[in-house]
Amino acid sequence: MEQRIGSSSQPLEGAGFDPAFVPGLTAPVADSSEKTDKSSDSEAEAAAETEAEPEAVVEESENEDENEDEDEDVAEDGPVFEAADRRARIVADRRGVRLALDDQECEFRWDEIGAVETETPRFGKRFTVTVHTPDRRWYPIEIEAPARSVFGEWESQLDKVLDAYFEEEESA
Repeated sequence: MEQRIGSSSQPLEGAGFDPAFVPGLTAPVADSSEKTDKSSDSEAEAAAETEAEPEAVVEESENEDENEDEDEDVAEDGPVFEAADRRARIVADRRGVRLALDDQECEFRWDEIGAVETETPRFGKRFTVTVHTPDRRWYPIEIEAPARSVFGEWESQLDKVLDAYFEEEESA
């Protein structure tokens, strides 16, 4: 008499054991016999799709470049505040305030801003700008200045931008 070593139960099926069990989560797995029959058809379809895609991508990127150029032209009309160091960058202009730190960026339109606060330290060269939103969140960014004498210049430039755009949006 033969005895089997190991479990005689069948393997369980389901999403807990096989991610392909949930439709749409992963691509369906085709049988090897179907692959050989359809391989030439799928290769031709893939080649046709890759030939058509680059043209569409080029057209989209050209349209985006044109839109960016138009936005930059509009933004250059009024006062602009820009400050940056090796890691951080802040830009305040007609479109709003944009903060960037390393690879993280955020953008606030003027109607999304509740207040803009600046801080200059007693010692050191880090200029802090904090953007407050109406829902009680705040986003600080520190920019290292080349010298402490730049703080006054940055404050006046930022005040000009805030006077031109922030007050205008509040009254409207």
